[in-house]
Amino acid sequence: MSLEISQPVRDLAARAQAGLREQFDRIDAIAEFNSLKVLSAFQKHRVAEAYFAGTTGYGYDDLGRDKLEEIYADIFHTEDALVRIGFVNGTHAIACALYGALKPGDILVSAVGAPYDTMLGVIGVSDKGPGSLMSYGVEYRQVELKNDAPDPEGLAEAVKDPRVKAVLIQRSKGYSTRSSLSVDEIGALCAVVKANNPGAAILVDNCYGEFVEEKEPTEVGADLVVGSLIKNPGGGLAPTGGYIAGRKDLIEGAAARMTVPGIGRECGSTLGNNRLLYQGLFLAPHTVAQAVKTAVFAAKVMEELGYKTEPTSDQVRHDIIQMIHFGSPEPLKKFCKGIQFGAPVDSYVTPEPWDMPGYDCPVIMAAGAFIQGASIELSCDAPMREPYTAYLQGGLTFESGKAGVMLAVEELLRQA
Repeated sequence: MSLEISQPVRDLAARAQAGLREQFDRIDAIAEFNSLKVLSAFQKHRVAEAYFAGTTGYGYDDLGRDKLEEIYADIFHTEDALVRIGFVNGTHAIACALYGALKPGDILVSAVGAPYDTMLGVIGVSDKGPGSLMSYGVEYRQVELKNDAPDPEGLAEAVKDPRVKAVLIQRSKGYSTRSSLSVDEIGALCAVVKANNPGAAILVDNCYGEFVEEKEPTEVGADLVVGSLIKNPGGGLAPTGGYIAGRKDLIEGAAARMTVPGIGRECGSTLGNNRLLYQGLFLAPHTVAQAVKTAVFAAKVMEELGYKTEPTSDQVRHDIIQMIHFGSPEPLKKFCKGIQFGAPVDSYVTPEPWDMPGYDCPVIMAAGAFIQGASIELSCDAPMREPYTAYLQGGLTFESGKAGVMLAVEELLRQA
């Protein structure tokens, strides 16, 4: 049985892919570089099958867990790392990093406008329940974008206050319309912070960006990078979890918040998941490349149909997210419906907008994934508000990602 993709859509896809050779060659070269980096770290730390065994209960002396954290620190060129299945998502990991770095009376600065929607409740900008940073006496300021781009002068002024103890830089665009930040752009912002407030810790929300470039933010001045294991670094195999890599003192602070002071990182059983975390990390550079190729292909196809995309199909990528501007709700919903048709799981389900926890408006999400919510698998989501922009990401293989995009186009072109 073949998928119902018409010949005009197949021809469109062929034309689009034929024009992407240069982009695909660039993506493959980055994947090769990062694959060798990961392999080198595995060999340096003498990974053995014994590390794949899991622990239960308290999780004391989990050799595989502890060794994996050494490998993450090596790959991200940091003093230390915390890699745990106990992090329920990226927001949880980022929150632990912030709570570990800040105390009452300190100031947190967001360097590139408002952070991702789910972080607003953590900070206290939105009232999502007790326990926010602001409720504990942490002040919050944000440097607004200037012409939809970072404002270095505004950042320099914002961090001069000695009470600023942490600066949050979000690498990905989230649900904003700005461009995602390159590692070099993050490095420039880090330099601004260090020049004006050397004591402030710089935390980078690295979600969707790992292995898209040859460098990571901790190589250009960031004190911490934080992310989710069901996005890039889990390689599509990690069943849950998150990571934090960076300065040892900041890692210890985050660990004390993840569990409790006095226990910190010493506890945390892995319940037999170590093999998946190791294997997922090993596959991650290749898997990320597949997702980036899917994004580039989607951009090219949608541009051929007259839609505005960001980034465009010929731009160098800094994360796996592809924005497609639809301008109205109906084509957006049809596109998401088609992406769901292209999923290996729940392909028969029709996505509908709903009030997801942590968001300020209904969100539509097409995500037929092996791991619930795994953004490294082909998925597409959008807040149902103007300008009705879809955020496409993921694709465990380019071949399956390409098929999903073709099915989305088929649905988009189908007459009501």
